[in-house]
Amino acid sequence: MFRRSLLAAAAMLAVSGTLVSAPASAQIQVATVGPMTGEYATFGAQMKAGAEQAVADLNKAGGLLGQQLVLSIGDDACDPKQAVSVANQMAAKKVKLVAGHFCSGSSIPASKVYGEEGILQISPASTNPDYTEKGGWNTFRVCGRDDQQGKVAGQYLAKTFKGDKVAILHDNSTYGKGLADETKKAYNAAGGKEALYTAYTPKEKDYSALVSRMKQAGISVIYVGGYHTEAGLIIRQAKAQGMKATLVGGDALVSSEFWQIAGDAGGGTLMTFSPDPRLNKTAADVVKVFKDKSIDPEGYVLYTYAAIQIWADAVKKAKTTDPKKVAAALKATGNWPSVLGPTSFDKKGDPTGSGYVLYIWKNGSYAQM
Repeated sequence: MFRRSLLAAAAMLAVSGTLVSAPASAQIQVATVGPMTGEYATFGAQMKAGAEQAVADLNKAGGLLGQQLVLSIGDDACDPKQAVSVANQMAAKKVKLVAGHFCSGSSIPASKVYGEEGILQISPASTNPDYTEKGGWNTFRVCGRDDQQGKVAGQYLAKTFKGDKVAILHDNSTYGKGLADETKKAYNAAGGKEALYTAYTPKEKDYSALVSRMKQAGISVIYVGGYHTEAGLIIRQAKAQGMKATLVGGDALVSSEFWQIAGDAGGGTLMTFSPDPRLNKTAADVVKVFKDKSIDPEGYVLYTYAAIQIWADAVKKAKTTDPKKVAAALKATGNWPSVLGPTSFDKKGDPTGSGYVLYIWKNGSYAQM
């Protein structure tokens, strides 16, 4: 019910383009941009929920520097070209912050526009290292990186599934292939050797040919570098063909929609994600607000909230909304309080001390192992 209502709202926003979260007299423009429509709209819904609540809480507390905030919602559908188009739209609105994008393939090209237009970008979810490694003064993220989660996944595969035949799959996206390659690198370094490494075509409905190939090869562990929609279909179709394989994936499986797609075949699926922010003491009050609205702040809800929350504190610290001065404040000051816990940024804009743990899916929900 939560997902459907959020997706419906996201679809409406894709048409209207803007959500006004404060009176027309407000002067500080901020935005969140992600897949509000399309295959991965469940994550756009998460981002929208987090951004709306963060802006509402700030405005209720008096806004920033005596001004209220206006929140715009942008839909990139996880498409790089659309992401650039939306980035230009946000530049025309003169937004000071973009809490986005979701897909790394969107964040990276959009960040170039934001950098040129003087806009600060804090991604809640883009994990490809190139986002910050090749980014400019304006690129930050509050999530970890694929070279971090790939290391955790690869070492776990080598240790836990020693002797098993492992397939490493990816969808050729910036995120999916990047994560698969980092996992493969760590897996090989730990002594593992995959029996199959191949790409699949995203957004298809029938992966029976790939499943048959894995079944014939005797695959017992399937690592997927890609999104929950395809991962859910692959494991469901694998189980339907009689495979008893274990599915392992990354942080793009952190949506209740995964179980809706995979069904009982998703039981026992493992995934890497940061320690559950819903359990943080610093998030308790905000989590209660969401739950009182019958919203489970799963996945990237709290990450989007934190992106805006931390930015707001940096604005107060810098005593200005000037993006370059706020960016300097973010890097110069450590331990910004947030729903994710104290957060500091290195010179690249990555959070220091971020890490990944393993989760397991059981009976329609996931829990940290």
